[in-house]
Amino acid sequence: MNNILWIFGFLNTFLTPNQLPAAKIGKRVEQRPNVVLLIADDLGYGELGCQGNKQIRTPNIDGIAKNGVRFTAGYVTAPNSSPSRAGLLTGKFQTRFGYEFNPTGASNGNPKIGLPTDLQTLAQVFHNNGYATSLVGKWHLGGTVDFHPMRRGFDEFFGFLHEGHSYANPPWNNNVTSMYRRRMLPDGTKGIWIGDGVIYHTLLGDEPPYDANNPILRGSQPVEENLYLTDAFTREAIDFIKRKRNQPFFLEVAFNAVHSPLQGANKYMKEYSGIEDIQRRIFAAMLSNLDKGIGAIIKMLKNAGLEENTIIIFLSDNGGPTRELTSSNAPLRGEKGDMYEGGIRISFMVQWKGKIPAGIVYNNPVISCDIFPTVISAVGAAIPENLDGVDLLPYLLNENSEQPHINLFWRQGERTALRSGDWKIVMNNKKWELYNLTEDISETNNLATQNPEKFIELKASWERLNSEMIEPLFLKSTRANM
Repeated sequence: MNNILWIFGFLNTFLTPNQLPAAKIGKRVEQRPNVVLLIADDLGYGELGCQGNKQIRTPNIDGIAKNGVRFTAGYVTAPNSSPSRAGLLTGKFQTRFGYEFNPTGASNGNPKIGLPTDLQTLAQVFHNNGYATSLVGKWHLGGTVDFHPMRRGFDEFFGFLHEGHSYANPPWNNNVTSMYRRRMLPDGTKGIWIGDGVIYHTLLGDEPPYDANNPILRGSQPVEENLYLTDAFTREAIDFIKRKRNQPFFLEVAFNAVHSPLQGANKYMKEYSGIEDIQRRIFAAMLSNLDKGIGAIIKMLKNAGLEENTIIIFLSDNGGPTRELTSSNAPLRGEKGDMYEGGIRISFMVQWKGKIPAGIVYNNPVISCDIFPTVISAVGAAIPENLDGVDLLPYLLNENSEQPHINLFWRQGERTALRSGDWKIVMNNKKWELYNLTEDISETNNLATQNPEKFIELKASWERLNSEMIEPLFLKSTRANM
């Protein structure tokens, strides 16, 4: 006992009140903006109202573009989820650190697969600068303890670790219509089978078992969630804003909508009863539900007096898988998994009221890894060195009229691409192609033969950048495009 008392007395000599800074009452520091990063999953380039879709109503997402800037040539760093998120959260082409492929299914539980722990994430930079940080939704950057989001800069986490998750589970109680892929229908045939709230189709093989060993977690503890998952993620985001309204925060809301499985809440299904194709109708319900959730989050910011001082970013993690979801990438060629524009060019917009002028349509190429230096610069923190992303604010504020990027690079196995100005070379099927995207956004006219000098120029740029990348840390999953 005497030894314990002696230890406390010894420590007290170093922790006297006179040596500590005065306590501060938690008041809002207005000059430090919040950042809310909203990520849709598998949303096609052509699915939003502001992108030209007149079939599905997305007024809240469209409002972000109306109140800020919409990038018509916005890209992600990979044509599928996990490597795309790795590029976004590190500000680098993920091929620089070997995170090339997309782990799915049981490979998420491999302790060697995840975002390398020696890399600094965007969340860690915010945390180290005094911000409250939270991830709500999908992680997909490692499913074991070393890679957990709360070890990567997020103070809080509510969501799941793998590539996908059901939105609702049986019994559905007539609240949800689900459409699942199956190898064979219950009657032993192929085609479409409509049951009570469940529809099966044999167009694309089996639905992956997304929920296997992939519970909804609060922190690291499994929880039972009864709300439709998009609504649950919206609830958690709003709760975080309420609790952290008096301090600066970074909130990433990584919705799994509109990723499969196709499950539409029936209250939204009714809004689109005029869509005859049931697959498309479910997709429309899912997208409307997502838009409603984003609207509720923005409304919470507004009601809390925080909207003016919050940078709101919206983007998709990759292009839409059209055959799987009907998610359209019009007018682009290709879909999720491709290096054509439909796989890597996405809906991308930013709002910062009072700072970024409203209604900007920005046509120069930008990429998701630009988010890292842009928001770090906006909050007054030091931008790490050796990023591939650039601070976009000078370009959006007319302080720099040049293009933000000379070259943009992509590689995933034998699929690869490079964009330089108006031009793009792409190898999607073991053969190089050349396109002028300003004249041919749909990549229909291969100009490699007609413009050999331009092809050679871009190929040399690709080879230079490719020489800077490293070999993949893990091999392609058997379901790499899911």
